[in-house]
Amino acid sequence: WDVQEHSITYFLVVSLMPPHGHTFSLEPDATGQIPAKSVKVHVGLECVCSREQLLGDTVCFLHHSDDRLPRDQSSYLLCNLCTHCYLDLEKVACWVQQLVSSAWLLLPQSYHWQLTVLPSSRSCTFRLTGISKMNICTELSFAVQ
Repeated sequence: WDVQEHSITYFLVVSLMPPHGHTFSLEPDATGQIPAKSVKVHVGLECVCSREQLLGDTVCFLHHSDDRLPRDQSSYLLCNLCTHCYLDLEKVACWVQQLVSSAWLLLPQSYHWQLTVLPSSRSCTFRLTGISKMNICTELSFAVQ
C-alpha cells in the first residue's frame, strides 16, 4: 500500500484457481525455464469421473461429449477467458472489471463513493472517490500457483 496527501493505493495479488475439471500450468520458454514475466498459463482438462460418480456435483469435461456438458461456469472458462488453450489475462481483467462495476452498484457505499475503472489490460485498477475528494485506488494483479 502507498499513502499520499489525498490518496491511498492498495496493491493486491489475486490468486486464480482453476474450476473443477481444469488445471493451470505455467508454460516454459524455449530453454525449458519458466520466465519471470509474460508467462503463458496453459489451461488443461483433468479427469473428475470419480468425483462425478461419488458426489455428482460436477461433470467430467475430459470424458463427456460437448452435447452432454452443462452450460455452467466451468465451460465458461474455456470459451470466454482463454485464447486457444491459454488463459488470456486481458479477457480475465475485462471480466473482473465488469464484475466489480456491476457489484458496486448494489452496495450502499455506491451512493457516497464513485467507482472509476482505470485503463489497464493485464490487471485491474479501480479508483473510489468520496465527497471529501479522498481517492482510494486498488490495483489487482493476477497470479496462478
